[in-house]
Amino acid sequence: MRFDVVTLFPELFAPFLEAGVARRAYASGQIDLKLWNPRDFAEGSYRRVDDRPFGGGPGMVMLAEPLARCLRAIRAERADAASVVLFSPIGAVLNHTAVERWAAGEGAILICGRYEGIDQRFIDAHVDAQISLGDFVLSGGEIAALALLDAVARLQPGVLNDEGSHQADSFNPAVDGLLDCPHYTRPEEWDGLRVPAELLSGHHAQIERWRRDQRLALTARLRPELVEAARQAGALTLQDERYLKEIGP
Repeated sequence: MRFDVVTLFPELFAPFLEAGVARRAYASGQIDLKLWNPRDFAEGSYRRVDDRPFGGGPGMVMLAEPLARCLRAIRAERADAASVVLFSPIGAVLNHTAVERWAAGEGAILICGRYEGIDQRFIDAHVDAQISLGDFVLSGGEIAALALLDAVARLQPGVLNDEGSHQADSFNPAVDGLLDCPHYTRPEEWDGLRVPAELLSGHHAQIERWRRDQRLALTARLRPELVEAARQAGALTLQDERYLKEIGP
């Protein structure tokens, strides 16, 4: 799979490729990541990529032409019909289902905007989808691009030490869509706080039931809509429903 990232700050991506478990996806070639700077496709000695907005107002707007030239160069090298994705506050919020879809695909061309935004004509002509990380504004699309790339990379075979570890991740609809349970490690007592006795019992069924109950309780308290979605999907057992009734709303 290949991702081409259009960014004015390609240097932000270098540390990401060399640290953490995600680096394995790039070192192995499972994900081919190429960085493109639109300044390389701008005209004039200043390589200008932005200008003042028509109609006035604060900030600057990224020019359409350097981005279009950059995109043509990417298309010529890729020779495929990869989707063009723009990171934007008005985009669909990224979730686990979307990440799984990207992780199983052929990649995409990611556009990282800056300033007040991008000339709408480029968006109308070339962008296939817009993605947001949530209801807040970033100074550019690079952080959002890194978030998508990291989420996709960790789902590639062999990237995580345990192939099944992502199955218990929060929001995984292939399991039940609930939040993950709390986790503990050594020592058994820290700062006067002990590890729950169930995790020290050595009784695997009891441990799994404790973890399941914790997931149910945490999700019911913080994200009750996910419990309802799991119920509608038939992912809750009778024992799950009894526990939820016991702990109440």
